[in-house]
Amino acid sequence: MAKKAAFYTLGCKTNQYETEAMASAFRNWGYETVDFDEIADVYIINTCTVTHLGDRKSRQLIRRAVRKNPDAVIGVTGCYAQTSPGEVLNIPGVDLIIGTKDKSRIVELVEEAEKSPEPINMVSDIMTYWEYEDLPILDYENRTRAFVKIQEGCSNFCTYCIIPYARGPLRSRAPENVLAEVRKLVSLGFCEIVLTGIHIGAYGAGLAEQTDLADLVVRIALTPGLKRLRLGSVEPLDITPRLIGAVAQLRTVCRHLHIPLQSGDDYILKMMNRKYNTFEFSRLVGAIRGQIPEIAITTDLITGFPGETDEHFENTYEFIKDIGFSKTHVFKYSPRKGTPAAGFSGQVPAEAKDLRSRRLIALDRENQKRFASAFVGSNLEVLAEELVDSDNDLWEGLTDTYIKVLFKTSGDIRGKLVDVRAVKLKGTSLLARMRI
Repeated sequence: MAKKAAFYTLGCKTNQYETEAMASAFRNWGYETVDFDEIADVYIINTCTVTHLGDRKSRQLIRRAVRKNPDAVIGVTGCYAQTSPGEVLNIPGVDLIIGTKDKSRIVELVEEAEKSPEPINMVSDIMTYWEYEDLPILDYENRTRAFVKIQEGCSNFCTYCIIPYARGPLRSRAPENVLAEVRKLVSLGFCEIVLTGIHIGAYGAGLAEQTDLADLVVRIALTPGLKRLRLGSVEPLDITPRLIGAVAQLRTVCRHLHIPLQSGDDYILKMMNRKYNTFEFSRLVGAIRGQIPEIAITTDLITGFPGETDEHFENTYEFIKDIGFSKTHVFKYSPRKGTPAAGFSGQVPAEAKDLRSRRLIALDRENQKRFASAFVGSNLEVLAEELVDSDNDLWEGLTDTYIKVLFKTSGDIRGKLVDVRAVKLKGTSLLARMRI
């Protein structure tokens, strides 16, 4: 009987990609992959350390796995494992800790840990690691879109962020390896591919050949049979005229850019060590919309950063309102040990963070409704993702502009692109009918 391996992923899309790659490696070695709540021989927890909440959830999941099967091999990997290996090793039952590299060796290390009387600690200084570790996905299970990791590491060192210390310096995946994976995914029938990484706008760093994200996008977009290519988060200073042109001109590239803003106040941006101001950000958005009027521009925002006064917050609120993002992910600032901002004066009280967060979320809802309503009456192509109401054959999917669409149709169309006509707005989503 095959051994069973279970996985749990916390955090970003890059972590999701890496978990999928590790799971496929286990299947390639003859393991059966099962749900995390099932009894398994191996449990792998891919951790996140963006916030203290991520650390706490990681510890909870490790203990849950130990309780589920005390005899299982418990492997812990990811950013929390990298930055706090001592804390992880202090949890009874942990057999293997990897960090953010050596994931390509996960199966052999698990089998080594199974025989070892002591926990194996593979964590080393990531800041001295300059090679990109290829971690290809060998097969996919139960996905409607496929993520492709193209780079690793970050050099921005924003004052609130621990990730550069967890992921290390910039490394890029060889373009021929990226293209080979894309071709494989297209041959498997995936209609949408999403480029992911820690700082994808820095793609090209560490490679012998001179290339960048715009070059890679153009090369991928020419892949025969590719239907949709979506970009992950791209920093404002990495969005070049060539990249804008690629999104505007290439039919397969989704009309969607996720551009992290983090604050709409220049003083707070400076304190965050974000290397642009609101004027430059606004000018960038204008340039993008000038070439792609219907584009979805989504963003991330942190409220309650140390020193953020009511005036700073109001500046952010008005800036968000003026820009009119199609979606904003709002985060309340959480001090992260090991980052400069954790020691800044002027820490904002929790009640103020809650109030500001609620106001921004309400504004975001209005912005989403405004953006989606502009497509009412339009013919749209939707990637069918989930049957949300089987009694009424109601499906949910996404447009290339990242709008959620609800529509009725019979049959299993999960992962397929379908043509619909948007009829009306429902909340922040669109109701549509199938086009024949």
